[in-house]
Amino acid sequence: MRYQNPVFDEYFADPFVWKAGAEYFAVGTGREEVAGVKESAGWVFSMLHSRDLVHWKRLGEALERPDPKFGGTFWAPEVAAANGRYWMYYSVGFGDKHHQIRVAVADEPPGPYRDAHPAPLIAPDDPPFAIDAHPFRDDDGQWYLFYAHDFLDGDRPGTALACDRLETMDRVAGQPWTVLRAQHDWQRFQANRPMYGSHYDWHTLEGPAVIKHCGKYYLFYSSGRWENETYGVDYAVADRITGPWTSDGNETGPRVLHTIPGKVIGPGHNSLVTAPNGKDYMAYHAWDANMARRQLCIAPISWTRQGPRCKSED
Repeated sequence: MRYQNPVFDEYFADPFVWKAGAEYFAVGTGREEVAGVKESAGWVFSMLHSRDLVHWKRLGEALERPDPKFGGTFWAPEVAAANGRYWMYYSVGFGDKHHQIRVAVADEPPGPYRDAHPAPLIAPDDPPFAIDAHPFRDDDGQWYLFYAHDFLDGDRPGTALACDRLETMDRVAGQPWTVLRAQHDWQRFQANRPMYGSHYDWHTLEGPAVIKHCGKYYLFYSSGRWENETYGVDYAVADRITGPWTSDGNETGPRVLHTIPGKVIGPGHNSLVTAPNGKDYMAYHAWDANMARRQLCIAPISWTRQGPRCKSED
């Protein structure tokens, strides 16, 4: 499969790409969603369409904006197909604060998506900041919702990964567990960051994406600071979906995607999809040369003896 990154030249961060029949769809965070959509905006999140994972066209906005009282910044939508419908999980909040995770539903892959439940799946008060929802269906049919939220305890406070079981597609069990916390200096977002009325050496793990391969579960996640070249994708592995998850071997930096000077800057927030050639591909965003736009890129996943790897400069 021949292509050149970026495969979509416009601003398109946190890309979630999935296959429906013989077609591909992508939904992501746009510049307006990052900055805060206007009070008058009726729709958010751009939806793209492709037949080959390489050539993309914009279909329009996918999500009817929920009540503005929830906030004006919208991040990281993902879609799951279940029960004959399509469920979009996303976060909404005020700037970078008080984000909650909500779900919307549609009858077709491109939408329109409308809020499916009056209450959030993950409320903005406990935890106070929840983003990057990722639905995953296990082999027995049970769905789980992975997401990122803030932890203030331990040696490396910051945003890290949690999971809860989905009782239905619009309701979690309410018994979340911690999946993975930061362990290394390269996962630091900012030293002495002012947060929650104090200062922390803040670490970040976000953008979870899970796949089962050869009997093991692989959790891809992004870490570092999304605004610069420190950002990259690493992974953890487990024998069961509930863990324990281990990421041994990543002491010096992200192993799957990372900055390559002159070729790719700050690659991250990936999703996983099977290409027309039958191979596993990673869709992710990376900055353009001027650090002005995060753009949609793709790369094949190589399942090596050392673990999954991608060549982000492809």
